[in-house]
Amino acid sequence: MATAHMQIGEVAERTGLSLRTIRYYGEVGLVEPSARSRGGFRLYTDADVERLLLVKRMKPLDFSLEDMRDLLATLDRLAGHEAAPRERDELLSRLRMFEEATAARCSALREELAAAEAFGERLRSERITITTHVGKEKKPR
Repeated sequence: MATAHMQIGEVAERTGLSLRTIRYYGEVGLVEPSARSRGGFRLYTDADVERLLLVKRMKPLDFSLEDMRDLLATLDRLAGHEAAPRERDELLSRLRMFEEATAARCSALREELAAAEAFGERLRSERITITTHVGKEKKPR
């Protein structure tokens, strides 16, 4: 059964990534197109789209390109079922480290979000106080 290929425009639509970003990820070796058309256009598979979505999820967590490459390689080796038991244990340990790093980064983002929300509430409160105070001064008595 032949694998369906998509051109970069369709991949961009499916992932929400720009054409430039998708090309960049290919240039740095994160997610290269699975094939090229006769005209040289990049062609992607559903598996390529899944890899791009994984990279997209890592980006807001500030993982480096090297971290992304490492995680993708780890997942590839685990999915390949060819790793010896010792290597498999090492790969699973590596995956666990990514899991823990993700949890820590999510926690830090929650703290940042709470601080940002508190700041927004403070601004709202200040605006209401000022608006109420100014409104009382302008009313004739």
